[in-house]
Amino acid sequence: MGSYHKTMVLLVVLLIVCRISADLERFEQTTKGDGTLRFLVVGDWGRKGEFNQSRVAFQMGRIGEKMDIDFVVSTGDNFYDNGLKGVEDPNFVDSFTDIYTAKSLQKQWFNVLGNHDYRGDAVAQLSPLLRKIDSRWLCLRSFIVNAELAELFFVDTSPFVDEYFTNPGDHVYDWRGVSPVKTYIAHLLKDLELALENSKATWKIVVGHHAIRSVSHHGDTLELVDQLLPILQANDVDLYINGHDHCLQRISDTKSPIQFLTSGAGSKAWRGDVNTSNDQGLKFFYDGQGFMSVDLTYTHVVIIFYDVFGSILHRWTMSKPLLHSIM
Repeated sequence: MGSYHKTMVLLVVLLIVCRISADLERFEQTTKGDGTLRFLVVGDWGRKGEFNQSRVAFQMGRIGEKMDIDFVVSTGDNFYDNGLKGVEDPNFVDSFTDIYTAKSLQKQWFNVLGNHDYRGDAVAQLSPLLRKIDSRWLCLRSFIVNAELAELFFVDTSPFVDEYFTNPGDHVYDWRGVSPVKTYIAHLLKDLELALENSKATWKIVVGHHAIRSVSHHGDTLELVDQLLPILQANDVDLYINGHDHCLQRISDTKSPIQFLTSGAGSKAWRGDVNTSNDQGLKFFYDGQGFMSVDLTYTHVVIIFYDVFGSILHRWTMSKPLLHSIM
């Protein structure tokens, strides 16, 4: 009985570890094969077309067609105010399928969860059943997309934020699959670090909902500054893309080449609060609705921020030596 008991205890422990592990599933994203990769980024959008969501979607369709994009990235807070109620929640169709109708946007959408998504049935957004309703939809907690010249590492950032656990207020979060959170985060960081170390991609791009650096309403996410940023800096990450703050911004890291890019202006915006005491490295800020495009080759990246009218607000270009690109 003693040996049997020990075996069963070990089995239970292994099952628990597997259940909370943040193993990063990989997806292969086909491209046009011409040495380019183009995609749009939008965040904080799902309001059934309101707060100019439909106008932003229209301009995304126009720019997406002009660029001939390969896919779309969502930085989270996909459905307001409290995520989805389940896989049959009509908000999925009302805020996603019926809004992003342009032909150019009928490509794969890669989505992460935001804090508002965790306030509903977070597991519903991860369900393959949603893909049967709209085949564009792909949402997991954390995962990797290999798109030939770039790898995108999608990171579940909400569990990092202590306040959601210690002071949730009136909100109820769906932490199924996340608890115990410290173990979950430890696994996620370990898996991410290993994946970044092993990546041979020319461009390494990390996507999360919460900002590492921001001068807007929420400011820096200190837990990410402490736990995630050192891993990104040590592994030659080029871009960190997020939402959460309802604005558009670009901030340069002071200790590495990383660019912190916020695209969280897919619907409700114009908060009007900017923390100018936290503006070190700030290159661009716009407190209004819009979205972002990313245009990559093996030697260059072009980032463009657009407003709700499709006008260019800010353009940034960086080159990378060809020798590095082919190694």
